[in-house]
Amino acid sequence: MLEPYEWKRSCTVLRRERAGNRPDLADYYPLVQRLQGQVIRLSPTSPHYVNPMDINLNYSEDDNPLALKSDFILSLCELIVGGKEGLQPVDKTVIDRAVRNVYRPFLAAPDPAKMPILGDLYDELLKQPEPEAARIAAALELYVSGSLNVFNHRTNVELENRLVCFDIKQLGKQLKKLGMLIVQDQVWNRVTVNRAAKKSTRYFMDEFHLLLKDEQTAAYSVEIWKRFRKWGGIPTAITQNVKDLLASREVENIFENSDFVLMLNQAAGDRAILAKQLNISPQQMSYVTHSEAGEGLLFYGNVILPFVDRFPKDTELYRVMTTKPEEVGGA
Repeated sequence: MLEPYEWKRSCTVLRRERAGNRPDLADYYPLVQRLQGQVIRLSPTSPHYVNPMDINLNYSEDDNPLALKSDFILSLCELIVGGKEGLQPVDKTVIDRAVRNVYRPFLAAPDPAKMPILGDLYDELLKQPEPEAARIAAALELYVSGSLNVFNHRTNVELENRLVCFDIKQLGKQLKKLGMLIVQDQVWNRVTVNRAAKKSTRYFMDEFHLLLKDEQTAAYSVEIWKRFRKWGGIPTAITQNVKDLLASREVENIFENSDFVLMLNQAAGDRAILAKQLNISPQQMSYVTHSEAGEGLLFYGNVILPFVDRFPKDTELYRVMTTKPEEVGGA
């Protein structure tokens, strides 16, 4: 049912948010459960843990997976440290040195028991002589030994299932940005493993506009989007909040690297911007103007096609996928 394509495709799904179809009602659990997949719910009180320091020997294309992992940890630290200026050159040097030190035992003899955690990076930073290292460690402390230490554990969930859903809805404001970045890195780990096994990986990102709100998550998302195509990954972004998506400076990079766009009903302001961005004629825009459910436009390369999809309601698939409040209770 979810067999990967034999070609590389990046997709973007755009739809206008409506009161009867709010994003907080979109719970994928029934669908994932019905397909015998796994839902990993991440929250400060969850027993599920995902280690942001996870790495495998296929993580990078060359013989040095640590260089790419160090780049991810720099993004993670930049998100944690914050500030208008972000990480300074000396900060990055200190973090990179600490990263290489904490991974040395694991890379010398790969063993899950030797996989470092965020606390190991914190301890290594405290050993460095530069005052910048102490400042970065102080920022990490909240996420290592403080009340937001959910990501300071080794991964204890099985990620080998053919269908895995990460639920970060309960992470809260302070942890959600971090969670989005860490989940993306976990998916990248899976992509690299699958590529070595000559398998493709589909990656669906709902509420995609949230990933483009912050500079660190936006930059990493665009990098992932481009990298996936080369590694047999098929990323698909879904959003109802088109206005926030279009406000991102990175959205042009996403559109340029998307071969397939599915557009449903759009608000007037969004239609004007999308028409210019995607070169859509007024006649074509009529298909996403006050359109009904299941009606819209498909963009595939240089081809634009209007479509009408009347999904049959008397099916089990509809019952597990519907987000309409009056139908969810009986699903």
